[in-house]
Amino acid sequence: MIGGGGHVGLPLAIALADRGSSVVVYDLSAKAVDTINAGRVPFSEPGAEEVLKRVIAAGRFTASTDPSVVGTARNVVVVIGTPVDEHLNPDPNAIPAALDGCSQYFSDGQLLVLRSTVYPGVTALVEKMVAALGVDMPVAFCPERIAEHKAMEELFTLPQIVSSRSTVGRERAAELFSTLTEKIVHLEPEEAELAKLFTNTWRYIKFAAANQFYMMANDRGLDFEKIRAGLTQDYPRAKDLPGAGFAAGPCLFKDTMQLAAFSDNKFSLGHSAMLVNEGLPLYLVSQLEKRFDLSELTVGILGMSFKAGSDDIRSSLSYKLRRVLKFKAKAVIGTDPYVSDEVDDTLLPLDEVLKKADLLIVATPHDEYRGLVTDKPIADVWNVQGAGVVV
Repeated sequence: MIGGGGHVGLPLAIALADRGSSVVVYDLSAKAVDTINAGRVPFSEPGAEEVLKRVIAAGRFTASTDPSVVGTARNVVVVIGTPVDEHLNPDPNAIPAALDGCSQYFSDGQLLVLRSTVYPGVTALVEKMVAALGVDMPVAFCPERIAEHKAMEELFTLPQIVSSRSTVGRERAAELFSTLTEKIVHLEPEEAELAKLFTNTWRYIKFAAANQFYMMANDRGLDFEKIRAGLTQDYPRAKDLPGAGFAAGPCLFKDTMQLAAFSDNKFSLGHSAMLVNEGLPLYLVSQLEKRFDLSELTVGILGMSFKAGSDDIRSSLSYKLRRVLKFKAKAVIGTDPYVSDEVDDTLLPLDEVLKKADLLIVATPHDEYRGLVTDKPIADVWNVQGAGVVV
């Protein structure tokens, strides 16, 4: 049983079913459950839908809003979003509170696997919760490691981190995930919790370094992308320097803030990364104000999802950019080839934005924007046009 039919839970459920397990997804959303049972993935994940249809036809997969299905499972995998609040504080009780709604169906012999990224110590909290129920149910923490749009590849190729305080929990979790991947990495629960947070925070810090370098170069009228191409060419010690761009989405910023809270807010490097990455939309607007009278212009934003090729707008900095521009520009319009009207009904077709806008900003580096032909000025920090990133 997989609890959660979202971007992490559903691909995992599909993958396990494809490897022979009988899987039921439990989700609170009746709409999501109906969509999944109809053989449709309610978000963009290449390769997932064809496998979903196959495992449904084979009778190894279904979805339900009935919490009692939890009681039918040998392995209960919990995938619940764990955002920080408006004060950037994590909620360690979010997962225990969510589990409380179905804990009456827990039984001896089941394995409880926490898959969500959690604040360090949450696994221990869940262990205490289960112990208080008087249920013989080992708890494991096995963090997801996939990237959106690569789930159906990476679930089968990446090593899986497995942790549990009990021998039975470690063995059972390793058995479960060995159906997907050959390499199992064993850690203690607190080690695994930090390993996941360190991974996402490291990526966030790298993106911040690149964005800070971009601002330094751009302030002197120099092209950061040209500099980056030169310093990384055939030079292995710099090959991991990313390009500039919006570092956003539901994980990196949130997990950096969770790690900051864990360190009693003494994580100056993480907070500095936040200031750089979250400040990039404002920096771009301030640079454009030096060149254009924005109050007289209609600005078109190209791309509203948080990453290229995605329909996911969670924590997308394109929306922060739009909010800033609404105070500065005559009008702001947006477009995205993947984000549906159901998600954002303000978006326009690309050709309409190209026609109406006086100034364009590439906010998401969708392939559809490469080679775009227009006589309008374009601010392109991602360099999708290949003309440099000076703004």
